[in-house]
Amino acid sequence: MEQQIKGNAWALLPFAIFILLFIGSGILTGDFYKMPVLVALFIAIAVALMMNRKTDFQTKITQLTEGGGHPNIILMVVIFLLAGAFAKVAEGVGAVDSTVNLGLSFLPGSLLIVGLFVIACFISVSMGTSVGTIVALAPVGLGIAEQTDVNVALTMGAVISGAMFGDNLSVISDTTIAAVRTQGTEMKEKFRANFFIVLPAAIITAIIFFILTADASSAMQNEHPYNLIKVLPYLAVLLFAIAGVNVIYVLLGGILFAGIVGLILGEISMMDYITLIGDGFVSMQNLAMIAILLGGLVELIKQNGGIEFLLQSISKRINNDRGGELGIAGLVSTVNFSTANNTIAIITAGPLAKQISDRFDIAPRRSASMLDIFGSTVQGLIPYGAQMLAVAGVASISPIAVVPYCFYPMLIGISGLLAIAFRFPRFTITKKD
Repeated sequence: MEQQIKGNAWALLPFAIFILLFIGSGILTGDFYKMPVLVALFIAIAVALMMNRKTDFQTKITQLTEGGGHPNIILMVVIFLLAGAFAKVAEGVGAVDSTVNLGLSFLPGSLLIVGLFVIACFISVSMGTSVGTIVALAPVGLGIAEQTDVNVALTMGAVISGAMFGDNLSVISDTTIAAVRTQGTEMKEKFRANFFIVLPAAIITAIIFFILTADASSAMQNEHPYNLIKVLPYLAVLLFAIAGVNVIYVLLGGILFAGIVGLILGEISMMDYITLIGDGFVSMQNLAMIAILLGGLVELIKQNGGIEFLLQSISKRINNDRGGELGIAGLVSTVNFSTANNTIAIITAGPLAKQISDRFDIAPRRSASMLDIFGSTVQGLIPYGAQMLAVAGVASISPIAVVPYCFYPMLIGISGLLAIAFRFPRFTITKKD
């Protein structure tokens, strides 16, 4: 039988140190690259390892490695590596330039970013993964920014916004599956309840991007040469994603197809192809290590009682059904801030959220929606999350610069709070309904 972990506020100290070093140093110096993320993580891990003297050092090392080796973490690392390889091969054969120029040729500048957001929404719903969507579309977003006067941080914000749309709604998203399973509801019921809450946020997001980029055409060139054959790798990735193919197969197929196109057109040699794949892997190594070490840090914090403390602190302040919904929102948000992974946050907070929903007669579809909505809100805004780090790595900018343009994650959080305050939509509120 698994031993019950006691809540301990001090267990959160390593995470506080990580945030202070990563974000605090950037605020103080004005340079968010001053403190490398890996260095901040290592310092936080060192502090976590020195805590909890009742546990021997070897056990704590085991906890660290088990956390870093969690199946979700390793899967994320594999996706990062494959995505990096696809991005480099697609860039090397000219697929990115042709894809961007195709869009520039047929869409007015005022609709490019809106189109990028909508495409990201479509792909993320189909693929069920925000990270996979981001690493596939971020190079296209960067290309659009380079050939227009649109701020690169804004284009990355559009990619993240669209990616989080699918992360929150896709029936094959791991976050959606986790929310449904922990609350004991049906996928279609959760989707229906969730959709009516977040749809206004998606529409408003598209309007905001349109307003901000209405004059984007002023800096465009008159001609944008493209080769339709070079666009095919991205088109194939899109079609396979829509078909619901596993993201690993999608990326592997994209790497292979982009290479074949490049070889046929004479853009690259076989050795160039292999080198590009290797360069793509290397480009994602830093991000992969961050994911692994952050997973290890979270496990140490959990074993030392930090996560349990957060759960207890929030749950004991709940005394009615509206408070129950706010409590569920606060639970998953706080845990997500601490773990930087909304799937893990939902799995962690889910059982307690189920207890709260049962106690205050909150419909399972409603509690599942609250878990997923607020998990996606936090995940789409934290600068140390996989999504933000991925776009920042592609665009070579600070993740902090992208946060102000992540309108959809902000708006679904607001929509969620309004839904709680005004009991909307009515059919989702209680089990009796």
